[in-house]
Amino acid sequence: MNTDAHKAADLIERIARLMQAEEQKGQLNPAQWEALRYLAKANRFSRTPAALAEYLGSTRGTVSQTLISLEKKECIKRTPSARDKRSVDIALTPLGQQHLTNDPRQKLASCIEATRNGLSLQEALSHVLNEAILRNNAKSFGICASCRFFLRTDNPEHAGASHRCGLLNVPLSDKDAEKICAEHEK
Repeated sequence: MNTDAHKAADLIERIARLMQAEEQKGQLNPAQWEALRYLAKANRFSRTPAALAEYLGSTRGTVSQTLISLEKKECIKRTPSARDKRSVDIALTPLGQQHLTNDPRQKLASCIEATRNGLSLQEALSHVLNEAILRNNAKSFGICASCRFFLRTDNPEHAGASHRCGLLNVPLSDKDAEKICAEHEK
């Protein structure tokens, strides 16, 4: 079966492997790159070791080792969670953010953009991702504003928080609404 779908899957797999090889050349390994990327995209409720492990489809032990390495490299800072005393919140440091400006994935994105020829690659890949999420019974980790629990309040009394999470019952800023969330549901 050498269908177009199989050919596309082969290309995606090959591109991913090549990108991982490129990631190995620098100061960070692929797992560390993925952790930094996730932390840069995740909202404040989702920057935890447990959410990162679930997002990456990895064990908490593996993620813990990745976070220890990133902390030693001064790319992240862990602080006790104000919401859950058993957990920690993770934040990118300026050095972690600086690493992301040289992310090998940016080179891949530039290459895809240059060869797109007007096709909506994002729509096609989003469809493939949604199918994989359904098949694997995985969480979507979607953008907060697209979640069924997202409530647009536009209440001037909530300084800096014009929205609300109906699941967690907390205010959300416009910036929060643009981030991915571990609790996202369509």
